[in-house]
Amino acid sequence: MDTLADSPVEPELPPYPGVTLADVVLVTSPETAAAARRALLAEDVLGFDTEAKPTFAKGEVSTGPHLIQLATEHRVYLFKVGCLPDPEGLRAILESREILKVGFGLGSDLAQLKSRLGIEPRKVLDLSRALRDEKSKQSLGARTAVARYFGQRLQKSRKVTTSNWSNPRLTERQMLYAANDAQVALRVYRAALVSDPRLSREFA
Repeated sequence: MDTLADSPVEPELPPYPGVTLADVVLVTSPETAAAARRALLAEDVLGFDTEAKPTFAKGEVSTGPHLIQLATEHRVYLFKVGCLPDPEGLRAILESREILKVGFGLGSDLAQLKSRLGIEPRKVLDLSRALRDEKSKQSLGARTAVARYFGQRLQKSRKVTTSNWSNPRLTERQMLYAANDAQVALRVYRAALVSDPRLSREFA
């Protein structure tokens, strides 16, 4: 659940292309769940994120997560929490000690998964902390990371960020936004390892 709070990114940078709808799988049936489970358990690293309906009233408690995103290099799988066809399969992936899950700003994501679903993801790497400048205590956001490693501008719509993720039917813009949040983390992770192989010790 990477936030919009991030370092300024030069507007003249070319846009980050992101995923297409053809690369996004909404897991809504036993068949798509079985295919997702096979594909995701075969990976060694996954991009990971969640989305939750925002809270606006003072004292209002979030009922999230409402969406869980897991990404490979070529596909992103979206799991609607209110209608999971294979919850134990999802648990097996998130709690696997063999698969590294990477994402940005995962603190609230992990807390909500535990409190609402009783899932405690294992082998998780928060890139916001792992990739931040040693001289700065400020965490690194996805937009800054995309600018640093790809020389591109990751576009994040506040309207989509604060949209209702608990709706039974997601819009195409929501699906693309959520898919990019997960997959960009995986791509940044791989780029970081190439640019500085020493980081592999941190990510092991």
